[in-house]
Amino acid sequence: MYRILIVDDEPMIRRGLQKLVEQSELPIESLRTADNGAQAMERIQEERPDFLFTDIRMPKMDGLALCERIAEMDADIQVVVISGYGDFEYAQKCLSYGVKEYLLKPVNIKAFQQVLAKLIQNKSKISSESFVAVTMLEGWATQLEQAVWLLQEEELARLVGSMSVELCGYKLKLNRFSEVLQELHMLVQQRLKARDVFGVQDELDLQGAVSEEELLERFEAAVSGILQELRAKRKGKQKDPIEEAKQYMEKRLAEDVSLEEVAEYVGLNPSYFSQLFKQSTNETFVQYRTRRRMEKAKKLLEQPQWRITDISGEVGYADHPHFTKTFKKYEGCLPSEYRHKMGIR
Repeated sequence: MYRILIVDDEPMIRRGLQKLVEQSELPIESLRTADNGAQAMERIQEERPDFLFTDIRMPKMDGLALCERIAEMDADIQVVVISGYGDFEYAQKCLSYGVKEYLLKPVNIKAFQQVLAKLIQNKSKISSESFVAVTMLEGWATQLEQAVWLLQEEELARLVGSMSVELCGYKLKLNRFSEVLQELHMLVQQRLKARDVFGVQDELDLQGAVSEEELLERFEAAVSGILQELRAKRKGKQKDPIEEAKQYMEKRLAEDVSLEEVAEYVGLNPSYFSQLFKQSTNETFVQYRTRRRMEKAKKLLEQPQWRITDISGEVGYADHPHFTKTFKKYEGCLPSEYRHKMGIR
């Protein structure tokens, strides 16, 4: 089963590549897309793909920067660069970041299938290396989660020590060793979340580690940190990050506050914060912000001294027509019509 991520800012090209993947009849575990490199990095943090197809020219983070970030991760993600003829020099630069294949726009079926065949062949070679059985990881995750849940610090340290000895015996490459720990950490998190433990930070930073010992030290520190956070939460000393986020946003409805900014404020990874926010509010970050802006706009519209053009800026819309359009979509009428309903002329 393969995980594939397609990155391109043009919807038509994304859909075209999706269709080519689907026509290949590959056993697909997941097929996801991203509009740009920044969004692609979020997708990669959520679930690491086996194959990644990326355009060169994109807003926020282009394909070249994305390839560089992936190379820094030392991950077994096979990257295919898609470029126009005029971007060939950029595509060549990607070679220094470990990109082995590129496709020229417009992508034709034959070229795509040939590249896909090479990716599968490379994946088969990589998969033939030593690996840790999923059942082994599942067993370790269950034991670690149990020790964290019961706040058993000594047992947690013993389990990590025992697991470390076994894991080192597999003689994995350093990047694969890192991936196993990432997977194990994720499994522990999943088990805790199943118990409604959502307030723990789930980012495991292994970037830059130069040895198995360093990787294991960081892993142990991370799971121990979860235990400490859980202990503090049970004592009622832990602040609710979502309530903190709401208060932060409420004071800045007139500003263009991003999800990343709020996540940094509450000390959470943006991807995890996004999931946690949706889980806690049943709304996405953008949906919640829009609703709060519109609710504030309604309160201001009910006060005759406020001009409608001023209200749009007060709730974060520098573009007045955009505010009017959003308000109508939310409330079902224009701001001026809402005022008439309130008896304000």
